[in-house]
Amino acid sequence: MAYEASGPARGRPLVLVHGWPDDIRCWDKTIERIGDQGFRIYAPYLRGSGPTRFLNEAAVRSGAIAALALDLSQFLDVLDLNDVVLAGYDWGARAAYGVAALFPDLLTGLVVAAAGYATAIRHGNAL
Repeated sequence: MAYEASGPARGRPLVLVHGWPDDIRCWDKTIERIGDQGFRIYAPYLRGSGPTRFLNEAAVRSGAIAALALDLSQFLDVLDLNDVVLAGYDWGARAAYGVAALFPDLLTGLVVAAAGYATAIRHGNAL
């Protein structure tokens, strides 16, 4: 899983998780504004985005919430991140919800913004 990091190496970990079809560039202005607050900021590219690639050709290609949550939890594990503030929107929020539900001990904070599925469908018979 490719990612970019900024801020002091020993800063409190803040992981910013993008939505779909975006990538980590959506966080550039956020990083500018909070970059001097003592956070070590990590911005991973979710599967299918940027330079992130599958290492195993046989791996199932899926954007399912469970797959994104697993990727994100493994990202935290490989980098040995604890006491993380996890922030995300859209698919990133859904991945963050999964990590928070399954691995709550890794997090100290969760900031999410997510629209529900099918938010543009009218109620009733007409579309």
